[in-house]
Amino acid sequence: MDTTQKIILTGDRSTGPLHLGHYVGSLANRVALQNSAKQYIIIADMQALTDNVENPQKVHDNVLEVALDYLAVGIDPAKSTIFIQSLIPQIAELTMFYLNLVSVNRLQRNPTVKTEIAQKGFGETVSAGFLMYPVHQAADITIVKANTVPVGEDQLPVIEQTNEIVRAFNRIYGCNVLVEAQAVIAQVSRLPGIDGSAKMSKSLGNAISLSASADAVVKQVMLMYTDPQHIHVADPGRIEGNTVFTYLDIFGTDTERIAQMKEHYQRGGLGDVVVKKYLIEVLNAFLDPIRMRRAEFAQDRAYVKQLLLDGSAATYAVAERTMREVKEAMHLIYT
Repeated sequence: MDTTQKIILTGDRSTGPLHLGHYVGSLANRVALQNSAKQYIIIADMQALTDNVENPQKVHDNVLEVALDYLAVGIDPAKSTIFIQSLIPQIAELTMFYLNLVSVNRLQRNPTVKTEIAQKGFGETVSAGFLMYPVHQAADITIVKANTVPVGEDQLPVIEQTNEIVRAFNRIYGCNVLVEAQAVIAQVSRLPGIDGSAKMSKSLGNAISLSASADAVVKQVMLMYTDPQHIHVADPGRIEGNTVFTYLDIFGTDTERIAQMKEHYQRGGLGDVVVKKYLIEVLNAFLDPIRMRRAEFAQDRAYVKQLLLDGSAATYAVAERTMREVKEAMHLIYT
């Protein structure tokens, strides 16, 4: 069995622009790990249709935008293979096999799915495609035999379900074709939204995208949740649960200045606007090189598209080998 470390970054189903939460949740790990392992990065256009079934053009158009975001943050196509999910039909085929190994009740109990169903208000109207997307993600991971997956903490149930499927398949068919995956959790696995909610999310409208302009960052930070009891500048303020200080702790590099601001804020006399203006400086300093790289790649979209096609062709070959082994184990080879 191949013991090479293989890493896959599973795709965001909405396929829209990547945001700061994606970066701290998995992308930062991905950029660091690409120097030491074989990496695959999926652009999950098929899974994006679970949210955008009536707007396929949006999904199509965003594929290239997501690729630009990956390249902008430092993903190197010479080290990582970026591919488009729908160009790997073996993923859908493997998903079909896996669905026989998972009960509907198990899918409904998946904490990640339950949370998203509640957030989107689906209730009884939830589609079968949405309900089973963790199985599709299991196929994403196992089609390339990935043994490492950088994820945010909220995606741990998906990795757990993937490994349940792997164990069931190998047990039922008496083989060791599939490998279990280990989750790699970022130091900051979940970034709160600008509204103070537990998670930054495009669908909740509380995200700062990696491609956000400097002016957009100003507008979003000025809306950011702080301490609702800190009404007057002279009032002592709380830093616990204060989104502005949470972001400063993550993205700020001048720890001494941040510590001084925290102390000043807590004793009173430091206004929210002053702290927000400093966070704006910090975030724009962080995003400036990302914006520059993105603009450079965006000048040659044909090149970026070809990178995706080449990466998809390379992944297709790997997926074919995996499916051959899967079908042999299932006695589905007829030639």
